[in-house]
Amino acid sequence: MIRRGKNWARDLLNRFTEMCREILGENLTGVYLHGSAAMGCFQQEISDLDLLVIVNADVPDSVKADFMEHVICLNEEGPGKGMELSLVKREFCRPFVYPTPFELHFSEAHLEWYKRNPQEYVEKMRGTDRDLAAHFMITRRYGICLWGAGIEDVFGEVPAEAYRDSILYDMENAREDILINPLYVTLNLCRVLSYLREGLVLSKKSGGEWGLEHLPEAFHVLLRKALQCYASGEKMSVDTEKTVPFADYMTTEIHKTMPRIC
Repeated sequence: MIRRGKNWARDLLNRFTEMCREILGENLTGVYLHGSAAMGCFQQEISDLDLLVIVNADVPDSVKADFMEHVICLNEEGPGKGMELSLVKREFCRPFVYPTPFELHFSEAHLEWYKRNPQEYVEKMRGTDRDLAAHFMITRRYGICLWGAGIEDVFGEVPAEAYRDSILYDMENAREDILINPLYVTLNLCRVLSYLREGLVLSKKSGGEWGLEHLPEAFHVLLRKALQCYASGEKMSVDTEKTVPFADYMTTEIHKTMPRIC
C-alpha cells in the first residue's frame, strides 16, 4: 500500500461527506465516523474507515446505485481494509432497534459481489445487522459527527443486552477465525472479555493493553506481538501453538463470565 500524506484521510472523509450530501440531499440526517479512526488508534495499513450514514426515509434503488458508484471510487483511495459503511434510517437509531435494520451496507468483504453484479447488490444488500449495536455504542462513546445532526440527538442508548449479544456474535467462531485473522481476533477477544468483566468499551489497542494487565502471563508474548503488529501495520503471522490455546482460553472465560451478567 502506498503511504499517503498526513491529511489524506481527512480529505477522503470530506469528499465522502460531500458525496453523501449531494446524492442523498434532504434525506440525509448526518454522517458519522466511528471505529479506530474515531478512537485514536487508526493504522493506515491494517485499519478501515468506519462510517454510519443516517437518513430520514427509505432510499430508492436508483439513488443507492449512484451512491455505490461513488463509494467504490472513494474506496480505491482508502486504507488497507478500505471503507466500511452502513445506511440506516433515523427511526431505528433513537430509540434503538435491535437487530438493527439497514438500507445499504458496504465493506471490502462485499466488493467482489458488487463488481460482479451491481444491480443485484443494490437490490439485495439490505436487512438487519447485529453488528450495528456495537457500531452505535462506539459512536455514542467516541464517534465524530462529520456533518448533520448531533450524535446525542440521533443515536439512542444501546441496551447492555444488545451490545453484549452483538460482540458475542462477532467472536462465536473465534477458534477458526484466529487462524485466518490472528491480529483482529486476538485483540477483539480482549475487548469482549473486558466488557463482560468490567463494562469497558475499548478499542482493539486498548483491549490488548487490558489483556496484558489482566490475562495470564502465558499469553503475554502473543498479546505483545499483536500490539506490535497493530502499531506498525505489520501482518501478524499465524502461530497455532499460541493462537488456538488463547482462543480456547478466552472463549472459556467469556462463557464463564456470562452467568454473572445475565
